Amino acid sequence: MLANLFKKKNKAVLGVDISSTSIKIIELAEQNGRMQVEAYASEPLPENSVVEQTITDTEAVGGAIKKALLRSRSSVKRAAVAVAGSAVITKSIQMGAGLSDDEMEQQITLEADQYIPYPLEEVAMDFEVQGPVEGDDQRVDVLLAACRKETVEYREDSIVIGGIESAVVDVEAFCIERAFQLLESQLEGDQVDTVAIIDIGATMTTLNVLNEGRIIYTREQMFGGQQLTEEIQRRYGISAQEAAKAKLEGGLPDDYETEILMPFKESVVQQVSRSLQFFYSSSQFNDVDYVILAGGTSSLEGLAQLVQDKIGTPAIIANPFANMTLGAKVNAQLLANDAPGLLVSCGLAMRSFD
Repeated sequence: MLANLFKKKNKAVLGVDISSTSIKIIELAEQNGRMQVEAYASEPLPENSVVEQTITDTEAVGGAIKKALLRSRSSVKRAAVAVAGSAVITKSIQMGAGLSDDEMEQQITLEADQYIPYPLEEVAMDFEVQGPVEGDDQRVDVLLAACRKETVEYREDSIVIGGIESAVVDVEAFCIERAFQLLESQLEGDQVDTVAIIDIGATMTTLNVLNEGRIIYTREQMFGGQQLTEEIQRRYGISAQEAAKAKLEGGLPDDYETEILMPFKESVVQQVSRSLQFFYSSSQFNDVDYVILAGGTSSLEGLAQLVQDKIGTPAIIANPFANMTLGAKVNAQLLANDAPGLLVSCGLAMRSFD
């Protein structure tokens, strides 16, 4: 019943991020006390092979993983993959401090129907001891995570089809939390306690708020760079592929900047502001110290400055590789271009160091 959502692994793993539009593979290692990117590749996914974070075609996803693996030239054959936070139920429970992992597993399995609103035969679960209960050293806080088995199995099947062993199944929010360690040094200021990481993907925008390095709030909403691509298609009568290419490489008519791009950037700012307002209204917080923009869409020129100006909070674009060295197999320009969209794959690859 238990999935590898938390279990520690001491061998190298590839971080394999399966998004709605692409596969991203990262291999990290430690060299002379610093992290090094040993391998990186991305591969577009066939249309509709992943819909709203659900894999609908494991063969197509597995084929893309295989292509990305070949392009990366990595020799690592074990992978860590993540499920979306919206697919996972997490609950903090308290258990006896003297219990072994096996005893905890047995007790959680016996009592799981108290915590999980699905038939247990349809559920994959795992747990991680967080530490002693404050004021009670006889008990420990335990984080329980559960999701539907098929969500895990579709990802594991895709990994295997891609020619890799599925070693770890993680949760995207935990990957972001782990990758945040790579971003902290880029935040200016003496007192930066609460940080909003806003990942703007192709179809989904995810807000993760961290306080003192731990995620305290997550929210997803349907909005992303695909809307800009579709607007380019409509406006100029070109195909989706042509629109996506033109968005990245340029060559669009003169009115693109003012008529299409700027209104889209303003929509992004509105989404960021709205997401933060949801957080403020459901917590004791009424401000964040920093906004970190992530995801492919965050690379739009001037977006971080626009968010900073409109919201009044310092904002930067995520770059988890700022303090890393690069291996000989890594295309530095490609990695730099894609860096804001690689937080999840970085967080997965960091499982190599657990």
